[in-house]
Amino acid sequence: MGSRVLTILIIVGLLMTGVILLIDRVVVDEDKEGTKQLDAAEIREYEGQKLSSIDDFRENSIKGPQYIDLEDYTLTVSGLVQEPVGYSFQEILDGYQDYKKVVTLKCVEGWDATIVWEGVLVSDIIDRSGVNPDATVVIFRAHDGCSTSLPLSYIQENDILIAYKMNDVWLPPERGAPFQLVAESKWGYKWIKWITEIELSNNEDYRGYWERRGYSNSADDDKGFWKD
Repeated sequence: MGSRVLTILIIVGLLMTGVILLIDRVVVDEDKEGTKQLDAAEIREYEGQKLSSIDDFRENSIKGPQYIDLEDYTLTVSGLVQEPVGYSFQEILDGYQDYKKVVTLKCVEGWDATIVWEGVLVSDIIDRSGVNPDATVVIFRAHDGCSTSLPLSYIQENDILIAYKMNDVWLPPERGAPFQLVAESKWGYKWIKWITEIELSNNEDYRGYWERRGYSNSADDDKGFWKD
């Protein structure tokens, strides 16, 4: 009789322990947050084309990497436009069609990198502000004080992007986040990073940071990069 009672008590005890564990699991599950997003993995091939790595780039900016708080960031469209405007980072992402393009950056230092870039067309952004017929040049300014310019016709005819992703991962600060210009067929010093302003101008004599220091303003990467 005593052993039977003991057996029953043991069974009841085990059942109670299981109920407690189940209740605890339910409480823990209720307290769990939503799915955690892990960092995306960089792709190294796109549509059969081998890609360089983000780590293949060398640091050669004028003031070192810039770390911009996206909550405070504004991209300004100014100059010869009908409606100057300032965009937050999220407004650019939400308000414009995104595109992908594989483009090779060639640096005057002798290295290159082929990346699949994702971003929005500069022409889409400036067209929405209404480009003044007198405008012939697009000037880009950056958070670190760097600047460069390109002909408006080049921007419009070549589907030029400002990129926020490279190889399917978000542009890191070292690579120009939130936006880097993908200046296709131009030397790397035209690929301005940390863009904060896009200005429409008719000043064809404008020269950016590197161009004022002797580099070619046309910067075609199939030609020499020193000023003629």
